[in-house]
Amino acid sequence: MGQRDWPDQRRNPNYGYRRVYCELQKTGHTINIKKVHRLFKKYHWQVTSFTRKSRKYHSYRGEGKNMAPNRINRRFFTCIPHQKITTDTNEFKYYALTSKGNVIIKKLYLDLIWICITVRSFRIP
Repeated sequence: MGQRDWPDQRRNPNYGYRRVYCELQKTGHTINIKKVHRLFKKYHWQVTSFTRKSRKYHSYRGEGKNMAPNRINRRFFTCIPHQKITTDTNEFKYYALTSKGNVIIKKLYLDLIWICITVRSFRIP
């Protein structure tokens, strides 16, 4: 099997090793898919136009240097109003159209504030 038997990478830059394997099978060549995968790894033929569209959000970047002390210690309820206030940030993705009609992914952040209080023990004077 010579170099000319491979599908043209300039004409088909989006062909991965599975698609190249199928094209070689269609032309009548018998080659193992593992061999095609090894050649792709050896010559660094990688499709860059396709990526994972949805990735999980990971904000962890190692140990924090200036971390606030844990003063709540999972005791969220209190009798005094506004004594314990906690926050949380959520990230939402949505699609928007540009002026040219292209679809882009934008992010929306929602900051929640909880005021921890036990309602039964709170008395209105």
